[in-house]
Amino acid sequence: MNKKAISIKGMVYCALFAGLTAVGAYIIVPLPLVPITLQTTFVLLSGTLLGGILAAVSQLVYLLMGLIGFPVFSGGRGGLGVLLGPTGGYLLGFILAALIVGLMAPKKQASKWSLLVALILGDTVIFACGLLQLMFIAQLSFYKALMVGVLPFLPGEALKIALAFIATRLLRSRINL
Repeated sequence: MNKKAISIKGMVYCALFAGLTAVGAYIIVPLPLVPITLQTTFVLLSGTLLGGILAAVSQLVYLLMGLIGFPVFSGGRGGLGVLLGPTGGYLLGFILAALIVGLMAPKKQASKWSLLVALILGDTVIFACGLLQLMFIAQLSFYKALMVGVLPFLPGEALKIALAFIATRLLRSRINL
């Protein structure tokens, strides 16, 4: 048997986090251009609990579900148009963020500080990808995109990072991959 193959348990966890990210899309505070959702919490958690590769796969599965039309993106949307639209960069950033967080905080005994840094960096990656696509698709200046696509979310993101941090500390010992 190939040692690099994903176990059944790993596949189940990937599916679980793809589903949780989809559920997070329905927990929404609508804003004019980019809504506030709970998705980033589940993206970050996938990284800390599953590790880099499985976390990235879970987010890829989530994006594929939306790409084929399942209503898993914020506001019950789906399809290629969402990924190619102004907010698609945030969604694409989920894969990279989950991978980075999982690679930075892979050990169950990771220090509190390294875990916190990994979560902050993962969230930063999501917003950097979102900012770039928002600037390109909506043809906004860097400043305007920052004002509508990043700054309004910082207080909520701090809370979501804290939630992911606490949940990771509580759940990590129970997930054995």
